[in-house]
Amino acid sequence: MDMGKGVAVSSRIEPSRGDKTLVTGVIGADTHIVGNRILSMALEKAGFKVVALGALTPADEFVKAAIEAAADGIMVSSLYGQGELDCRGFRELCIEAGLQGILLYVGGNLVVGKQDWDTVEQRFEDMGFDRAFPPGTRPEDVIEALDRDFAARAEGRQKAEKRADKKAKT
Repeated sequence: MDMGKGVAVSSRIEPSRGDKTLVTGVIGADTHIVGNRILSMALEKAGFKVVALGALTPADEFVKAAIEAAADGIMVSSLYGQGELDCRGFRELCIEAGLQGILLYVGGNLVVGKQDWDTVEQRFEDMGFDRAFPPGTRPEDVIEALDRDFAARAEGRQKAEKRADKKAKT
């Protein structure tokens, strides 16, 4: 996810975070790695185990890494605007590999041109992603969503409800 400027991640580490492994990377032919690296470092600082795949990562490599690491979640980044094309069929790849319940997040500049974020977000949720984040999302907002979604799953729900006060900007 392209997180951009100033990372101010809380030093508070949730006890359960160390039990969670996340795969991060930049999908497709995208070489924009800085935001993804910032996110990976923030996730590690927050106590998550992170398998960072880097840039230019095909979808199937995310799935292979998730299997190898017994990951709890996959965090897909895209900044070059082709995320919509690169992410098609991603949930299906996970299901075929036996990862039907894995948490899937996607973020960055996911589509070409300026489009209404609510529409873009819905499109990625329809593709099977649990959450989609717009460009400029702060790492601490992603970490908070992870904490809430993992807690919801522990209670038997797929994910936590969206926070009304965290409405995405277009």
